[in-house]
Parts: sequence; C-alpha cells; structure tokens
Amino acid sequence: MWRPCGTFDDTYEKDISIVRTPAQWSITVAGLAVLAVLPLFASGYFMTTVNLIAISIISAQGLGILTGLTGQISLGQGAFMGVGAYTLMMLMNYLGFSFWLALPCAMVSAGIIGLIFGLPSLRIKGFYLAMATLSAQFIIPWVITNVRPDLTGGTSTINIQYPSLFGLDLSKQSSMYYVIIFFTIAILYLTRNLARSKIGRAFVAIRDNDLAAEIMGLEVFRYKLLSFTICSMYAGLAGSLWVLWVGAVNVDSFTLHESIWFLGMIIVGGLGSIPGVCFGVIFIRVLELFVQQISPPIAALFPDAIGAAIKSGLSPFTFGLVILLFLIYEPRGLAHRWEIVKHFYRRWPFSY
Repeated sequence: MWRPCGTFDDTYEKDISIVRTPAQWSITVAGLAVLAVLPLFASGYFMTTVNLIAISIISAQGLGILTGLTGQISLGQGAFMGVGAYTLMMLMNYLGFSFWLALPCAMVSAGIIGLIFGLPSLRIKGFYLAMATLSAQFIIPWVITNVRPDLTGGTSTINIQYPSLFGLDLSKQSSMYYVIIFFTIAILYLTRNLARSKIGRAFVAIRDNDLAAEIMGLEVFRYKLLSFTICSMYAGLAGSLWVLWVGAVNVDSFTLHESIWFLGMIIVGGLGSIPGVCFGVIFIRVLELFVQQISPPIAALFPDAIGAAIKSGLSPFTFGLVILLFLIYEPRGLAHRWEIVKHFYRRWPFSY
C-alpha cells in the first residue's frame, strides 16, 4: 500500500491502526465534528436524506460482507430488514419493550431468519443460491401479510411510539439523526475490524476459492452461515432504524425492489470495499432523489399516457443504465477511482 513520504510503521500498533497519520487524524476529527453540528445548519429535507443514506449504508455493509467478502449472493436483504422492523414493532407495541431493548432482539431475530435461508449455501452456489435467497423475498412478506395479520397489520401501516433518549424526543429528523449516525459509525468501525480479523480473512478465502479454503482446514459451511447471519443482523438493525426514521412500518417498504437496489449499491461502490459501499450508497440514493426531482418536468413535455410511463419508469431505467455502465467500464466500482485519487496525491509531485 502506498503511504505518504516519511510515514513508516515502526510498531505493530501503527501497522494495525485504522487511522495512521496526523493528517488522517485531522480529517477524522474534522469529519466527526461536521457530523456533530450538521443538524444545527442543515434543513429538514437534507437531514431526511442523510438519515436515509445512513440507514442504507448499514444494510449495504451487511450485504458487502456477504457478497463482497464471502462471495455469497443474496436477493433478500430487503426482506431481512422487514424481519427486524416488524420484530421491533411487535415487541414495542404488544409487549411494551423500549426501543433500546427491542433493537438487539430485532437484530437477533433477523440473524436467525438469515441463517435459515443461508442453509442452502452448503449445497448450492452462484445463480442457484441467488434463487434460494430470492425465496426469502417472497416468503417473508407473505408471512407478514397472511400469518397473524392481527399482530403484523397485514398490508396496513402500523405506527410506533417515538422513543426518547436522555429526555430528548426523537420524533424530529434532526434528533433521530444522532441515533442513526451513531449506529452507522459503529457499524463501519465494526466492519473494518471484522474484515481484518481471522473471520474476515476466512470470508475472503472462501470467496476466492472455497475448495482450497476447505482443504486448508476452514469450516466453510460454518463461515458461510456466519456471513449470512451477520448480513441479516445488519439488515435487522437497518430495518429497526427505518421504523425509527419513518415512525411506522408497512410491508411495502421491504420489497424485492429494495433488495436489488442494495445489490446495485455495492456493485457501483466496489465489491469487497468498505468505503466503496458508502460511495455506492451515496451515489445511488442521490441519483434516485435527483431522478425523482426531474421526472415530473420531463413527463410534462409528453402526452398524458407517455408522460405517466416516463414518470414511473425513469427511475428504474436510470438505475439499470448506471449498473450496466459500471459493469462495463468500471467493474471495480467507485472504490477503485478513490484508490487512484489517493495514490495520486500521496505520490505528488513525484509520481514515479
């Protein structure tokens, strides 16, 4: 890895540290300070967008562990978010749990369901595994809608009571931002350390060649199930924060459409890269909001029938086009572009 001139790792602690140089420390502290004061200056719409991006980063990081690190594809991330969201809602509304107690329970519940749907990974892989995980996206919403609709609400929307934190009401976007951004930073730190641990190295070995990993003594099936569980727990956390963000839960919020968008985010950002996942989420979410803004004026230029079709189809069309272009021209994602930029300013002005 390229380092700035004069930067050396002369101790083991420096070698394994995430933030190495004074410049990196300055950027980190400045970034955290900006995040801390952001609600004081940003508008409500901007804070809503930031909260959506932060929740999406948590869920996408889980998919990044499963697909980017372990090489196991999943098309059910949206459904696992739904498991976490509905578990949280039922624990709070029917059993009187506080949000802070129901949150870990929702994560565990989503992890268990993800482990169950990860069991086919012992026998199948690739396209067949994608189809197996796709079944979660149909089974879980069907269960939510048809099994005990008196508890889940079926297709109806069920509200939850906003929690409080040290007397602070979390019903505003600016106040719940601090809770969401805290979990986002914690997840990023946890994921970074997980990727460098024994478990993370085992995930990468399975991704590169699962047969060779098994010959070397790794319990491949165990690590695959662990990856599915971690991915689903991340989704459960994201689903719970989604309920906090919206203040209600509805099964239509966790569709196959969302699962495909999460997969597209890690493709655009770069598979196997933690910063890349963040780049991909920001890029796709901002693109989605941008298309939503320009769709009505573009649709107004055409007759009613054509305009309605353009308004409803411009977003998926743009998303598909972006994924296609990235797969052709930048298959390593935005993370690769970021590495090129870092190498440039680290070696400047002596590029050789």
